[in-house]
Amino acid sequence: MNPFRKLYCRTFQTVLKISIPFLPYRKPKVVGSVKALPDLIKKKKCTHVLIITDSSIMKLGLTKRLEKALTEHDIPYTIYDGTVANPTTANVETAAALYLEKGCDAIIGFGGGSSMDCAKGVGIRIAKPKKPLSKMKGILKVHTRLPLLIAVPTTAGTGSETTLAAVITDAVSRHKYSINDFPLIPRYAVLDPKVTVSLPQAITSTTGMDALTHAVEAYIGRSTTRGTKKDALLAVRLIFENIDTAYNEGTDIAARRNMLHASFYAGCAFTKSYVGYVHAVAHSLGGEYNIPHGLANAVLLPFVLEAYGEHIHKKLYHLALAAGLVEKGASYEEAARIFIDAVKDMKKRFLIGDTIKEIKEEDIPKLAHYADKEANPLYPVPVLMDSGELEQFYYAVSEQ
Repeated sequence: MNPFRKLYCRTFQTVLKISIPFLPYRKPKVVGSVKALPDLIKKKKCTHVLIITDSSIMKLGLTKRLEKALTEHDIPYTIYDGTVANPTTANVETAAALYLEKGCDAIIGFGGGSSMDCAKGVGIRIAKPKKPLSKMKGILKVHTRLPLLIAVPTTAGTGSETTLAAVITDAVSRHKYSINDFPLIPRYAVLDPKVTVSLPQAITSTTGMDALTHAVEAYIGRSTTRGTKKDALLAVRLIFENIDTAYNEGTDIAARRNMLHASFYAGCAFTKSYVGYVHAVAHSLGGEYNIPHGLANAVLLPFVLEAYGEHIHKKLYHLALAAGLVEKGASYEEAARIFIDAVKDMKKRFLIGDTIKEIKEEDIPKLAHYADKEANPLYPVPVLMDSGELEQFYYAVSEQ
């Protein structure tokens, strides 16, 4: 990246970091079970709920406990289950039309990050019906309070239940973009381990590594605060202690609960401190090829960490300590190597490869341009890279 653009990026990031204490960040209120939602919804005087989820969640029957609780308390609800892996503007428009048709006044995003992002998108369209989503990409362009928004994560990974971001894919161009504003933070996050016990191993592993990526990228960035460091370190510890149990023994409630809390804390960390190039590249792959976001992050994470080199060795040392991988006093360089190797070993245990077969070489310049546009100047990465430098990651994980 040329020196003038580097100066612009770092100045932009410094201003944002200085602003953090003065911005209206908040954490959602945590609810421990979907059975608690009827009382909450009645307290908020809402009369009809739109549940936004996807067909896989419906097939697994994960919404049944919520549906039963709402029915028993005479709360009408409507379900939209058309959300796709990388939610599109078409998903949002269809669900928003259903919200209006049924006279809804509350939204529950039930599922992984895609369902919660779609729910946020619907909230935006209801709050600002005259402004298309594409006009609100970027930061602080929503401004308006959304209808009551409740997030019920069924995967312990995306952290969307804590964040001010909605990631949406344009249904026509396939360009994936992020809308970031404080009204998008859900009012309540339901961390109910019972809705995660039926998840397949592949989703457990990739979403768990998604949470790990959030925590790592938030921690190694240049806009950390005391609070985000604490949240990121706690998330990393919980993930290393529980992800294998959740993967191998899916009905272990304690492991499932701990992974949900790890995802929550990782989400709190990156909401303030942002992510980095792993996410930017992964988003471009998700938009173009519909690659699940957690899988793309898992594949990319060690490649990007290695590319940052010595700039992140000290921070990886602290992450390795939190993960229980090294003893205090280990060299920064050795600890960094051990941490990255542990991520690689995690991928192997979970049968996650090092390549993404869908990548086409002719698409790489366009994808790198999208990643560059998303990340710079917003993401306070340890080492700045432009689109030409970002191309290395697409080649590294492609099968060309």
